[in-house]
Amino acid sequence: MARLTENQPHRLPLADSAAIPALRDSSRQVPQPGGGADTAGDDGEEGLLQVGDLARLCGKTVRAIHLYEELGILRPHARSKGRYRLFSPDAAVRVRWIGKLQDLGLSLSTIQSVVREWEMSPSAPGAMAKMRDVYRQKLESTRGQIERLKALESELADSLKYLETCDTCDPVRLFAACNCCDLHEHDDHPPELVAGFRVT
Repeated sequence: MARLTENQPHRLPLADSAAIPALRDSSRQVPQPGGGADTAGDDGEEGLLQVGDLARLCGKTVRAIHLYEELGILRPHARSKGRYRLFSPDAAVRVRWIGKLQDLGLSLSTIQSVVREWEMSPSAPGAMAKMRDVYRQKLESTRGQIERLKALESELADSLKYLETCDTCDPVRLFAACNCCDLHEHDDHPPELVAGFRVT
């Protein structure tokens, strides 16, 4: 056994070194049936997701995941020995984030710009300020869309209520007579969803 000289640093772990538990754990590894230890554990791949796994977890297609990677808005954590892309579990959060921004009406190119500006921002407060601006604008447009949908919901309900009287109409009555329907009060104007298809 070679003896250490004064110029050679010792490589044994110190008593309080974090390397000691790791050495103990590695000595307990049980060989796999193939003759070696678990490959995922040895290479640090345990818990990582392949593209197909990530796509299924997020309800996306593999092509969508590849597209996100091509645009630079999603990056793999590592590659396996077979050169397969491996993603951390946090990648699912990023994929869902991309989906939510798309639901808000942002295109992938816009999301790409948002990610690029975020990554190039010289300070964390500056990056957060940019995201606040994006979310503030989307909150305003979302609230406006909700109000329009509520108005449309109300008119749909009124239209259905108005059309329920059609069941009591004489079956032989001509469609043209709907313009002067006597089943409603004269001052009971039909909703535009009803009036629209009656206009010639």
